[in-house]
Amino acid sequence: MFKKILIANRGEIALRVQRACRELGIKAVVVYSEADREAKYVKLADEAVCIGPAPSAQSYLNMPAIISAAEVTDAEAIHPGYGFLSENADFAERVEKSGFVFIGPSPESIRLMGDKVSAKQAMKAAGVPTVPGSDGALPDDPAEIKRIARAIGYPVIIKAAGGGGGRGMRVVHTEAALLHAVQTTKSEAAAAFNNPEVYMEKFLQNPRHIEIQVLADQHRNAVYLFERDCSMQRRHQKVIEEAPAPGIARRLIDRIGERCAAACKKIGYRGAGTFEFLYENGEFYFIEMNTRVQVEHPVTEMITGVDIVRQQILIAAGEKLPFTQRQIQLRGHAIECRLNAEHPYTFTPSPGRITAWHAPGGPGVRVDSHIYAGYCVPPNYDSMIGKIIVHGDTREQALARMRGALAEVVIEGIQTNVPLHRELMVDANFEAGGTNIHYLESWLAQRERG
Repeated sequence: MFKKILIANRGEIALRVQRACRELGIKAVVVYSEADREAKYVKLADEAVCIGPAPSAQSYLNMPAIISAAEVTDAEAIHPGYGFLSENADFAERVEKSGFVFIGPSPESIRLMGDKVSAKQAMKAAGVPTVPGSDGALPDDPAEIKRIARAIGYPVIIKAAGGGGGRGMRVVHTEAALLHAVQTTKSEAAAAFNNPEVYMEKFLQNPRHIEIQVLADQHRNAVYLFERDCSMQRRHQKVIEEAPAPGIARRLIDRIGERCAAACKKIGYRGAGTFEFLYENGEFYFIEMNTRVQVEHPVTEMITGVDIVRQQILIAAGEKLPFTQRQIQLRGHAIECRLNAEHPYTFTPSPGRITAWHAPGGPGVRVDSHIYAGYCVPPNYDSMIGKIIVHGDTREQALARMRGALAEVVIEGIQTNVPLHRELMVDANFEAGGTNIHYLESWLAQRERG
């Protein structure tokens, strides 16, 4: 087992990994930018190294600075968290070439799944169902592009092969708008992802966003930890997640879960990963794989009792998974609300000093957050400042516990999205379960109209 791990991230995930290290008796080194000097996880770390100024390009995305920090502190492994360099194959490669263990999949797996075209082809080959679409990247021939769109059927969506995080995609409803949309998306993709390739898929009208969490070790063992429903989202950014997904038959989940685990074995995947699907009319369609721990991993931990971050570390150290698929039991229901420092309805970021902070508690309530009273939320990074997670024996109990938890939360000094969550927890359609990925945006638009 490792004696010392460097955490190449910030915010609540840096604290989450630090806690897993402490539980395993591993020393934790954190890196931080000048903007994060006063962060809780920096104060709690065994060692902390400043790697640059506030802009992430000069700190959390600065590969040489991170690897140097690992060298000077004698760390043996690097945990990338999520975001930043977590799905950067070049970073994983540099970590390994520098003599450290990358706590995540191999650079080859990250590359394969990071390119949406190659990922889709690999999943097709592994028997995982995919959205009807182009075979690979779109050609340059306009007539051929039109032919592909007609074969798929409108509406279609143009996606950047190297895209992610909801960026680099455009919906097209008519042939007249097709070629312009393809060119625009190509230009955006080249600028944003350094890869101009785009592909085309059928645009599903009212799907849900369902994901399957997997764990795979270096000994060709792979399991799935059931599913999460992440359909409550705005501009492709998740707001609320829950597990299991309401109203989907267990046999359908088991069938797709088994295929995901089999796909991990087929591509030689190791570590934690998430297969993301659109689900409509009883069918699952693969859209992408995240080769890292997800923001919403706690809901899966709550319903399975499996510590996903701990397993990431054990797998990276070469250990076998300590359980078989049959031993993983589904227990109750969990819901997560993301806490963001932003206006609850316009989503304008609200950085600044937190003057008061009271975290909720009680049975089945978990808070993953790095904030404290007096902490200054920097304006340089993502607005998420934590997550409230609840667990209940039933979905109804989980909803009641989340309502209670949100009623207890006090955050003063900045604006947060807590009022939005409070409203959504009593929304009749959300209470009923099974809302689609467009629901929250239409709910917000309706609210604005009054």
